[in-house]
Amino acid sequence: MPYELLHYKKHAKKHIHLGICGSVAAYKSLELMRAFLKSNIHVSATLTPSAEKFIQPLCFEALGANKVYGQMFQGEFPFDHLEPSQIADAMVIAPASATTIARLAHGLGDEMLACQALAFDGPILLAPAMNPKMWGNAATNANIETLLNRGFFLTEPESGAVACKDEGQGRLARLEKIYYDSLALLTEQDLYGKKILITLGPTAEKWDAVRVWTNNSTGSMGTALAVTAWLRGADVYVVAGPNSQYIPQDSRLQCHSVTSADEMYEKCHELWDAMDYGIFTAAVADFKPRAGLAHEEDTSSFHTVKFKKENHADGFDIHFTPNHDILKSIGQIKKPGQKLMGFSAESGSHTDELARAVKQKLVNKNCDIVVGNFISEAMGKKTNKVYVADKNGIEEAWGTMSKADLAWDLLSYLESV
Repeated sequence: MPYELLHYKKHAKKHIHLGICGSVAAYKSLELMRAFLKSNIHVSATLTPSAEKFIQPLCFEALGANKVYGQMFQGEFPFDHLEPSQIADAMVIAPASATTIARLAHGLGDEMLACQALAFDGPILLAPAMNPKMWGNAATNANIETLLNRGFFLTEPESGAVACKDEGQGRLARLEKIYYDSLALLTEQDLYGKKILITLGPTAEKWDAVRVWTNNSTGSMGTALAVTAWLRGADVYVVAGPNSQYIPQDSRLQCHSVTSADEMYEKCHELWDAMDYGIFTAAVADFKPRAGLAHEEDTSSFHTVKFKKENHADGFDIHFTPNHDILKSIGQIKKPGQKLMGFSAESGSHTDELARAVKQKLVNKNCDIVVGNFISEAMGKKTNKVYVADKNGIEEAWGTMSKADLAWDLLSYLESV
């Protein structure tokens, strides 16, 4: 997978039963299974007879599936069709074919996977893959609607070119999306109904037609918080500066891309009134280049023309002006019942210095919680080590942990403060 996925201790030792149907996309289920295993999720698997035409059960066994079920009446145990319902927390069928979807909609149990699904009383996620005409067929639509009404979950296929060169909706969804939708089946929805605003990434402030004033923030901490809040049932509204993080698109997870601090300020104020919580992780530029160079009077070309070195052989100076303090401005209009979490990234190395900065921001920005970290221990890394202070006077130094697990703990802390 091209993106680094989030793995949570909370999901360790859970069990997913993976179903694979006949499709060219069947080989992708191996990578999906490996993502589950990396999260310490136990995986068992069943392939339909059609799936075995594309990929062999031995591939899943070799990569760690335990166990891989055979076909009806061929196994050593007579009740293999019932076992997943007794041991698995969720079932994920990826890819799901039109045939298997029809079997499930009409209650047919003539194949092992269909029989296992009929006997399964936990959550089932379908990730279809098929020709666009098959996906758009009225019968398939009716079958999907029937299953959704019965409580099945769906990761819709994507649009694009399929194996037969046809174009349209029918391609298996991104594995990252299927992975996160699967984790959601294993996650308690304890933040259901909460609306959470999260900022992440850097801002980029233009000073000529092609150059920007920015920083090295990757947005990974904010992404971890956004995805974790969504997994736990919240409606999440992300305001993101330029970054390359993957955030699953969903009706409960909206991402608003911005570039400058002014754009982030406007979008946050547009959204804030309807929010329950605000979590501000973005590394916003405190200053932006101001129109006009120190030694030039004509400012009309600023932001629209590329500055060339032959025109400024002796160099030039750029004036800067302060940006809006987004966190402080939100803190000033925070209403009773709304909660605010700020982040403080410091360049020092002493915990006492970090603690002072955190407590100062807690008061100055009217936050409920402020999370502080040293830039050297967080930026661009998969882990973080933080110092946390809240409005009730509690201060704690938290040890190094993954950003995914830190996000989980911070959201629980914000709920309780």
